[in-house]
Amino acid sequence: MIETERLILRGWRDSDREPFHAMGQDERVMATLGPVLWRDETDAMIDRMTRILVANGFTFWAVERRADGAFLGFCGLKPGAEETPIEGEIEIGWRLAHEYWGKGYAREAAQASLDWGWANLDIAGIAAITTVGNVRSWGLMKRLGMVRAPQDDFDHPKAIERLRPHVTYRIARGAVKPGETGRN
Repeated sequence: MIETERLILRGWRDSDREPFHAMGQDERVMATLGPVLWRDETDAMIDRMTRILVANGFTFWAVERRADGAFLGFCGLKPGAEETPIEGEIEIGWRLAHEYWGKGYAREAAQASLDWGWANLDIAGIAAITTVGNVRSWGLMKRLGMVRAPQDDFDHPKAIERLRPHVTYRIARGAVKPGETGRN
C-alpha cells in the first residue's frame, strides 16, 4: 500500500468491481482506450492486476481517496506489455473515472508510483505508452519528467484499428523532475 497526502494506492477489492465496471462503460474514459467494456472484461482486468501483484509485488493498484474511501480508478506499475517496445521494462499507467479528472489525482498517484518504483525496484527506467490521441496522458507524462521516445512509437497489436498508433515515453532513474535544477 502506498499513501500520499490525498490518496491510497492498494490492492484490488471485490468492492472495486462495480465502480471499475462503471468506468469501463463511460465513453469519455474509454475514448482513447477502446470500446466500452463488458462486465466480464472489467472483472478479468481486476483479476489480471491481482495476479500481477501476487507475482511481482506491484501492479496497476486501485486508487482510493483518503478523505472518504471513494474509488477513483487505478495507477501503478507493471511489466511492460508483450509485443510492444516496452516488453521487458516496467510500465507506469493510470486510468481515473471522469469525475476525478483535472484535480491532480493522476499526477499525485503517478508520482507516488514512480517514487515507489525507484525505492523498491532495481531498474534503470520506467516507460509509458498511450494512443496518439491521448494528449491528456501525454501531458501527464511530460509533467512527470518523462521524455518521448519516438523511435519506439508503434502500432499496438491488441488495440482496435483507430487506436493502434501509440507513443512511448520513458524516464530514467535519477532524472531531474520538472521544476528542479538538478543541483543541491
